[in-house]
Amino acid sequence: MASKIIVIGNVNCALREVFTKLAKLQVKQNFSFAIVVGDLFGDCSSEQELDEISGLLQGNITVPLPTYFSVGSRPIPTRIVEKIESSDEVCPNLYFLGKRGTLKTSEGIRLVALGGELETNVPLDAKIGNKYHPRYTESDARALFGVHDADILITNQWPKDIRFGSQVPLPEGAAPPEGVQCVADVCTTLKPRYHFSSFGDFFFEREPFFHMPSDDAVEAKPLTRFINLASYSKNSKQKWMYAFAFDPRAPIPNSIPVGATASPFARIATKRQALPNQTESYHRFAREEEFERPRKRARRPPPGPGECFFCLSNPNIATHLITSIGNDSYLTTAKGPLTTTETFPHLGFPGHMLIIPLIHAPTFTSIPDLDSRSATYNEMQLYRSALHCMLKKRAGDELGAVTWEVSRGNGIHIHWQFLPVPSDLINRGLVEGAFKVEAENFKYPKFEKPTTNEGSSEPGDFFRVWIWSPSEAEKNPESAANGKTGTDKCLILPLRPDFRFDLQFGRRVMAKLLGLEDRINWRDDVQSKEEEQIDADTFKGAFKEFDFSLED
Repeated sequence: MASKIIVIGNVNCALREVFTKLAKLQVKQNFSFAIVVGDLFGDCSSEQELDEISGLLQGNITVPLPTYFSVGSRPIPTRIVEKIESSDEVCPNLYFLGKRGTLKTSEGIRLVALGGELETNVPLDAKIGNKYHPRYTESDARALFGVHDADILITNQWPKDIRFGSQVPLPEGAAPPEGVQCVADVCTTLKPRYHFSSFGDFFFEREPFFHMPSDDAVEAKPLTRFINLASYSKNSKQKWMYAFAFDPRAPIPNSIPVGATASPFARIATKRQALPNQTESYHRFAREEEFERPRKRARRPPPGPGECFFCLSNPNIATHLITSIGNDSYLTTAKGPLTTTETFPHLGFPGHMLIIPLIHAPTFTSIPDLDSRSATYNEMQLYRSALHCMLKKRAGDELGAVTWEVSRGNGIHIHWQFLPVPSDLINRGLVEGAFKVEAENFKYPKFEKPTTNEGSSEPGDFFRVWIWSPSEAEKNPESAANGKTGTDKCLILPLRPDFRFDLQFGRRVMAKLLGLEDRINWRDDVQSKEEEQIDADTFKGAFKEFDFSLED
């Protein structure tokens, strides 16, 4: 059954007037919920605006139906923030979606919000991390790719090139806002049915545009309607309300309706595909192709974020593998995992995971902003600790874990591989011994202790491994006092430029140790998408109580 929805442009603290009008409409229309796009509270610089906020918080202004809002171009007022933090709602029926938020309503309609304006200067102001501050980063936008899809997308800013291919004129005297590329990328990835903004102070409804069909549904043609609403004003004739009916269960159309256009973002994707370093994927994702090569060829530049298979901005990333997205990093199940669901039956999933930073960099030391570098490293360690806690609960003292990283200046994108391992192998020194023996077999340098206590600043190129055991906790009172579970040992293998290093070294060592030599090559162990989805969903269920990214 279709739900009736009403969307409102910038309210700018005219709370009593807007909600009074909305209450009158609600009596006749019976909307399921309302959405406020842009600034609900405005500057809050006048005495009248402060009185409006007081009236709302004291119950003198009534919100007549469930109403959702995000961040516009101004910060959320302090009194409103305090109320949200204390009770998760501003007042009955008024809910904050977050600056970067997702919500599925009781009607089954998925809302996705990206509020604020893009911060283009790096290093970034520390306030940007505040979900009530009207600035977001490209990492914030990319993090929404993991949502997979949306029914209604709410952004403060316009997507870049949204007017390309459109015949709908702007109102007389209106200047089109400057669009933002990462907002266009979010729209392209999520393919929302509706995309609302209120950045330009006028009403504009573009012709519907269709996206390219996916491999899973070649006949379907997802359609998006982009609508910009004017701000509420007693005097303006520009439309500031938009009502429509929506059924989230309605199928994606197989035909293109009259008047619809191709996606205005499609030409961007075409240009990207023409880049030289996209004709083939990089390293372990490469596709084998037969073609003639010149006798001597120039070294290809490493792929950028749009082509890197660890970057959320890559439109071809396997989003169904992603299990958690934090502020600076994300967690995903491994493609072609070394272990299987049968390796550790009490887990119910393979447990081979990747912890990946959102920022595109080959090493931590190549991240120029020290605060960003530290925040990224610390959050990745937080994911590792959360995985340890999950293993402790699921397997008691039976399973420990090994995490490894290859850090090289000519690499592509930092990532850690996480793998459960029987704790007995760790406690008997067999895991550490296996790494050292295999290094000797390859005539690599010897493993060393880290040269610094600050893991994000370890110098040079290296292979790093952490070996964690849960069953040694009682022997390490210091770790227990610090709230840590078990013991953790870190070893560094320096990588000299005068030898070729096996990128699968960590997997090779663990495969031999676990008796899984037939699974050393990840390409031989790729599952079907359905199997990958089942493993990812099972893991998410087990990890949910330890997933700190769900706390906002």
